[in-house]
Amino acid sequence: MKPGEFEAIVGGYHGDPFSILGPHEDQDGWIVRALLPQASSAALRLPDDSREPMSKVHAGGLFEVRLAQDPGRYRIEAELQRGGSEQIEDPYRFPTLLSDFDIYLHAEGTNYEAWRSMGAHLAEVDGVKGCRFAVWAPNAEMVSIAGNFNQWDRHRHPMRRRNGGIWELFIPGIGQGEIYKYFVRSHIFGVSELKCDPYGFASEVPPKQASIVWELDQYQWQDGRWLEERAKTNWLDRPMSCYEVHLESWMKTPEGEPLTYRELAARLVPYVKRLGFTHLELMPVMEHPFAGSWGYQLVGYFAPTARFGSPDDFRYFVDQCHQNGIGIIVDWVPAHFPRDAHGLARFDGTACYEHEDPRLGEHKDWGTLIFNFGRNEVRNFLISNAQFWLKEYHIDGLRVDAVASMLYLDYSREAGEWIPNKYGGNENLEAIDFIRKFNEEAHKVPGAVTIAEESTSFAGVSHPVYAGGLGFTMKWNMGWMHDMLSYFKADPVFRKFNHHQITFSMLYAFTENFLLPISHDEVVHGKASLIGKMPGDDWQRFANVRAFLGYMYGHPGKKLLFMGCELGQYEEWNWQGQVRWDLLQYPSHQGLQDYVRELNYLYSAEASLHEVDAHWKGFEWIDFHDIDSSVISFVRRAKNPGDFLVFVCNFTPLVRQPYNVGVPEPGVYQEILNSDWEQFGGSGVHNPGLLRSTPGEIQGRHHFISLALPPLGVGVYRRVSE
Repeated sequence: MKPGEFEAIVGGYHGDPFSILGPHEDQDGWIVRALLPQASSAALRLPDDSREPMSKVHAGGLFEVRLAQDPGRYRIEAELQRGGSEQIEDPYRFPTLLSDFDIYLHAEGTNYEAWRSMGAHLAEVDGVKGCRFAVWAPNAEMVSIAGNFNQWDRHRHPMRRRNGGIWELFIPGIGQGEIYKYFVRSHIFGVSELKCDPYGFASEVPPKQASIVWELDQYQWQDGRWLEERAKTNWLDRPMSCYEVHLESWMKTPEGEPLTYRELAARLVPYVKRLGFTHLELMPVMEHPFAGSWGYQLVGYFAPTARFGSPDDFRYFVDQCHQNGIGIIVDWVPAHFPRDAHGLARFDGTACYEHEDPRLGEHKDWGTLIFNFGRNEVRNFLISNAQFWLKEYHIDGLRVDAVASMLYLDYSREAGEWIPNKYGGNENLEAIDFIRKFNEEAHKVPGAVTIAEESTSFAGVSHPVYAGGLGFTMKWNMGWMHDMLSYFKADPVFRKFNHHQITFSMLYAFTENFLLPISHDEVVHGKASLIGKMPGDDWQRFANVRAFLGYMYGHPGKKLLFMGCELGQYEEWNWQGQVRWDLLQYPSHQGLQDYVRELNYLYSAEASLHEVDAHWKGFEWIDFHDIDSSVISFVRRAKNPGDFLVFVCNFTPLVRQPYNVGVPEPGVYQEILNSDWEQFGGSGVHNPGLLRSTPGEIQGRHHFISLALPPLGVGVYRRVSE
C-alpha cells in the first residue's frame, strides 16, 4: 500500500476507494476495510454468524480486520459514537454494475436511453436491496454520494471510477424518496461542489436543491388507446390548436398558491377540452431553481418540477390529458443552461457540459452557458433527455426553444466575440449535426412531433434530414406573427398603407411546415397583452382581436394561443399572478372566450382548415387588391378540392354593403361563422339565411355572392348546395 492512502480515503480525495475499502485478498489471506467515521468500534458478522472484531487503523474512522478465508456475504456491526448500534451492508463488497457496453456507448455518444444506466436506480444485488448510482465526471479526482442516509458526510461513500469518467456505487438500504447529491472533487486544487444528479428523476421543492431517488416504473398508465391512435396519426394533416400554459400562473388557489398537477388535471384539462383546443403546450416543466426564468433555465433535465407535486403526479396529469383526447407538447431547452453551482456548470471543476472558451460557451444576453454539442457525452445526455420525456412521460411533442441561438456561432455577438467554424462561416456545425440526430431519434417514437422556435430564414428547418433539412416536424412562423401584430397595432385608417403585412406571409407559407404562434413572449416586457396591442375604444379592441384570430385560424398553419388571450386579459402576463378569470363576468370577455371556442370547433371539424397546411393546393386568394378598403378574401381547401370554405376579412370599422366576393363554384352559400355575431360581443352585422351565387365576372371568378361585411370582422362561408 502506498504511503498516505489511508489519509486520502479519510480525507476524501482517494480516486480509487475500491482498492482500499471492502474485501481484498493478499498473500496472507483476506483483509476487509471500512470507512466508518460514525462508529466507535466495529466488527464483521460473517455468513456463519461468527463475529470478527475490526481494528481502528486511522483516527478518521477507518477500520480493518484480517481473515484467513474469503469473508463472503458479510455485514458490519458498528457501535455508534452517539450511542446505539447499527448493522451495515458494506457497499464496497459489491461488484461493478454498469456493463462495459453501457460505458462504451456512453463514451461513443450513442446510448440514447442513457437514463436507464445513469442516475439513481433502485436495484437488488446479491439478494440485497438498495440503490445504484452512476454519474459522469471525467475530470474529477473523487466523487462521493452524500445524503440524509450518511448525515451528508462527503467522505463516507466515495464512488468507483470506470472508463470514460463514469463513477458508480451501489448503496444498500437506500429506497424510494431518499435525498442525495454528488460531492465532486476536482483535480484542480480547492474546487469541490455538492452537485445535483444530472440524471436525477426527482428533486426537492425549490429553493431546496437535492435530487431524490425515484422509481420510474411504479405508475400505471391508462392512455394506451391514445398512444395507439397517435402512432397512426400524421399531425401535418390533422388539427393542432395549442393552448400554451405556464402552470404556475394559470390559476391559483384562494390562498394564492399554484395548483398541483392533480388539481390541474381536474381544472385545466376540462377547460382546454371545453374550449376545443387539441393540445396543451407547457412552458418547461423540468426542474429549475429560479421561477422567474419561467422554466427556461434548467437544472433537473430529467425531473418534473416538484413545485406542483411528484413525478407520478405529473404522469397522472399527462394521463388525464390523453384520456380526454388532448395532446401534450413540452418546451425543451437544449440550447443553454444556468450557472447555478449545484447544476451542470463546471460539473467536475472543468467545462464538462459547456465550452471552456466563453466565445463558444456563454450566452451573455441570458447569463447562461452553451452546451458543447461536439462532445459525445453531451449529445448523449441531451438526446437521451428528449427520448426520456417522450417515452417515460408519454409526451407527444417537444417544442425546442431558442433554435436560432444554436444554429449560429455569432448569435447576439459582436465581431471578435465568436469563433468561426472550420470553413470560416458562422454556422454552428456541431449544433446542426446534433439537431438532426435529435430529430431522427425523436421521430422513431411513434406519433411524436418536434417543433422549432426558430426566428431566422435558415433553410429547411422542417424538411427531412435525408433531404438536407434539420428534421423538425414544424417550425414557428415568427415572420407571420410579427407582421400581423404590427399590422393590427396600427389605427385602421392607416392599415391600407400596411396592406402587404397581412399578405406577405403567403409568399413563403409553404416553404416550411408552419405553426402560427401567439406565445408568452408576445405578451410580456412592455409588449402589451393581445387585446392591449389593439387600437381604438373597448369595442374596437375586442373586434380587432376577434378579426385577428379569425384570420389566424383561416391562414394555413397550425395554431398556438397563450393563456389569457382567449378571454381578452388587459394586463401583460405576470408569472407571479394568474389569468384574470374574474373578467369572465363581463359579456365582452365571455363573448371572446366563446368565439375562441367556436373557432377551435370549426377548425377541428372542417378538413379544409387543417388537411392541407403546407401546400398551395390548400389555399388560394380570391382577392387581396382591395387595399383602400383593407379587405381580403381567400379559399381554404381540403384534400378533396370540392371541400372548401370562403373567408372574407374586413380590417376597418366600416360596414361594407353590398360587397361582392367571387366564389370558386356556383351554388348556395351559408355564413357558418362571423366574428361580429352578437353572442361574441359584436354589433350583429351578418348575412342570415342562404346566399345564392350570381353569375358574373369578378376577381377572376365566374360567380359571386353579395355580402354585408361586418366592421372589423371576419366571415366564413360554406357552399351548402349546388
